[in-house]
Amino acid sequence: MSRRNVGVQSRAGGLCQLDRTGSAVCPTETRSVPGTVKNGHSIPVLPRVFRTALQGEVRTPGDAGYDEARTVWNGTIDRHPAVIASAHTIEDVQQVVAFAEQREILLALRGGSHSFAGHSTCDGGIVLDLSPMRHLRIDSARHLAVAGPGLRWADLDAATQQHGLAVTWGQISHTGIAGLTLGGAMGWLARQAGLTIDHLLTADIVTAGGTLRRGASDADADLSWAIRGGGGNFGIATSITYRLQPVGPKVSVYQLAFPIEAAAQAFPDAEKLLETSPPSLSVTSVFLTAPEGVAVAELTLVSTASSELTAQRFAPFRRLGTPVFLETVRLPYTAQQRILDQVAVPGIRYYGRGNVLDTLDPLVIEPLATAYAEAASPQRLVLFVRLGGAVAAMPMAATAFPHPNRPWVVTALAIWRVPADDGANLAWIERAWSALPALPKAVYVNELGDEGNERVRAAYGPNDECSSQLE
Repeated sequence: MSRRNVGVQSRAGGLCQLDRTGSAVCPTETRSVPGTVKNGHSIPVLPRVFRTALQGEVRTPGDAGYDEARTVWNGTIDRHPAVIASAHTIEDVQQVVAFAEQREILLALRGGSHSFAGHSTCDGGIVLDLSPMRHLRIDSARHLAVAGPGLRWADLDAATQQHGLAVTWGQISHTGIAGLTLGGAMGWLARQAGLTIDHLLTADIVTAGGTLRRGASDADADLSWAIRGGGGNFGIATSITYRLQPVGPKVSVYQLAFPIEAAAQAFPDAEKLLETSPPSLSVTSVFLTAPEGVAVAELTLVSTASSELTAQRFAPFRRLGTPVFLETVRLPYTAQQRILDQVAVPGIRYYGRGNVLDTLDPLVIEPLATAYAEAASPQRLVLFVRLGGAVAAMPMAATAFPHPNRPWVVTALAIWRVPADDGANLAWIERAWSALPALPKAVYVNELGDEGNERVRAAYGPNDECSSQLE
């Protein structure tokens, strides 16, 4: 998809495209690294200067650690890059980008490698691995964090919570920070804190040709706007400065689960209650399989208020029906941020679809609940993430994120372990999606796969033309 190009240049001439976690893949019209072939893998002929100029390690097929280094989060992706170059410095990033562009070599960028579509790797090209770039500086007095693209969200949380601070993000703690941030990043505290991009102050960006630019309102306002929700269209983030806010050290979590056939009633009823609740109360609704093997519809409410206020705000939700499970706990913020990690284990197999919603409609909930009960694997997940509150308060023109006024994002995810089950699980997702009524032409860019130009336009909405002019 040439729409998602790195560098301020034409759509067709872009260098590479970022995925949801700082990963990227270049347009397929670029060529692979030239060289010989051994055991089915391209063995590149690299100029000696390429290896010696980088501070990071360079691996090619047959080198120790190559197979481990080429492995990505989604186990369905099994690709063999000709070169894996680890970046330790901005200069490393610039040199690899310039090298790949000058020779028109396929380049994939890896941060956390959480890409459903496998954008964090490639066959026959170069993978630029940013994971060694894990620098982090916390200025607790000014409530700032300056972070490298190799960090995972768990790393950032652990450091900021030492000062009673945090920045809101997604819902899987081993996701990389960079690409998720650039696409928006929505999580457990979205109603209270907004999106991660609402707290992105500046970013150092390597654009086409290896040029380093600083995206900031007082330095490069256009780039600053574009990287706040525009995904990886405009470059590779090598450092990000976040505004932090007081959170924790503990939050309250209220989970109640209903039989999955009750979802079409329970979820909209919970939505009505949420509309009259303060922004410090957020909710994520999910279909999942309980430890007993039973499919359930679960509400997870998170509150940053005091224990006393939280008890008052949770109380109306107790009257939603007869839950099969109910629990209220007060736990460390860092633990709350990890409660979904076990469903996104690195190395197993994933395939999903997602969309932005204008309302939590029973006409969407019921078909997905029916499909969930018929899934090929017990390790499937349907997630409804609530926005609104601080997300909707951000003016539409303030960032490149095009959906601040839409309150829900739905994601259906097949999760399985055995390659022989690939066909059944992909078919389940497509069957579930085809059973839905017409959905808004709106998709969260961090959940965009290889789905065609129409879906790309749906990801950028009214900002599509403006973003294109900046590329």
